[in-house]
Amino acid sequence: MGQKVNPIGLRVGITQGWQSNWYAEKGDFSKFLLADVRLRKHIFKKYPNYGISRVYIERKSEKSVKVTIYTSKPGIIIGRAGQDVDQLRKDLEKIEKRPVFVSVKEIKEFATNAKLIADTIAMQLEKRISFRRAMSQAVQRARRMGAKGVKVMVAGRLGGAEMSRTQWEKDGRIPLHTQAHMERVAVEARTLVAFRDVGEAVRCLEVKFLVDFHAGLSVN
Repeated sequence: MGQKVNPIGLRVGITQGWQSNWYAEKGDFSKFLLADVRLRKHIFKKYPNYGISRVYIERKSEKSVKVTIYTSKPGIIIGRAGQDVDQLRKDLEKIEKRPVFVSVKEIKEFATNAKLIADTIAMQLEKRISFRRAMSQAVQRARRMGAKGVKVMVAGRLGGAEMSRTQWEKDGRIPLHTQAHMERVAVEARTLVAFRDVGEAVRCLEVKFLVDFHAGLSVN
C-alpha cells in the first residue's frame, strides 16, 4: 500500500514558505488558525472567478493583520480608485475585529500557476467541454510557458458516465522526492450531473505542477 506525502508539506521551510506567517502563544494557535480560515473563505467567496492563486497572511503584531492577495486580475479586485479593495478591507476588519492591511499583487505568468490552471480546467468542465481536450490544452500551454513538468488528474463521473474513473495527463519531469519547487492544488468542478444525482461535485481536479526544476533553496 502506497504511503503518500503532500508535496507542499515536504518542501515547507526548505524551498517553499508557509501560507501564513505568525507566532502564537499557548492557547492562541487555534484562534489564529480559525481566523485565517475565515479570512481566506471570505476572499475566495467574494471573488470566485477572479484568478486568485493564494492569500498570504502576516501577523507581526497583535494590533494589525496584513493580507496579500496574489491574482492574475488585480485591476478588478482593486476597483476604480481603489473602492473595491477598501470595501474588502472593511469586510475583513469586521471578521478580524482589528485593523487589516490589504495588498494585491499581480501574477504575470498565470499559465504556469497550478491554482489558475486547475480553475481553468474546472470552468471548462462545468461548461461541458471534453475533459481530455481541457487537460491536453492546459498541459501544452504550461509547457510552452516554461514549466519543467506538469501532471493533471481528473477524477469522477467523466462525461456523465455511471461509474466514476480517473484520467491522468503528464508531460515532462515530476520529481516527487526532491526539493525542486513544486505547486500542487485540488479543485472541484460543480457540474449538473453532480447535483442531480448525488448532490456533490462530480469531477475533482488534482493538478501537480512543477514550475522550476532548478529552483534555489531560498524560502519565500
